[in-house]
Amino acid sequence: MKKIILLIVVLIIIALAIWVFLSQSQKQDNIQPPPSSNESIIYNNASADLIKVELPFPDAVTGKSFSVIGEARGFWFFEASFPIQLFDKDGKLLATAIAQAQEDWMTENFVPFKADIIAPEYYIGEATLVLKKDNPSGLPENDASISFKITVEY
Repeated sequence: MKKIILLIVVLIIIALAIWVFLSQSQKQDNIQPPPSSNESIIYNNASADLIKVELPFPDAVTGKSFSVIGEARGFWFFEASFPIQLFDKDGKLLATAIAQAQEDWMTENFVPFKADIIAPEYYIGEATLVLKKDNPSGLPENDASISFKITVEY
């Protein structure tokens, strides 16, 4: 009789261990990694190998005045600068700024840049930040840009 009870207890423990293992593996299967910030960046004739933005990041909440900081390949600049634009949710231009190279831009390597943008005092809401490759030729085939959404709040 003791052997039967011991066998039942062992089988119950084994069944519980299997149940716990399976429920944990199902929970792990349902875990989704956070979306990569690159998924919300739109590259137009560009790539992450040409320009990288550190701040603000996509979907960030910013104040009316904020800095855009990152690095771009030297050929993204012309005379050590390139234009940045901020648009409202309807595509209306809110502000422009000029990103300035923080080091020598006459290279094919990455060069740090910084720009300060000031949105209008009246504006609060979703906006799109566009960083454009400087294109002094004006030829459309030389245009390139990246853009992503942010929220202007304070």
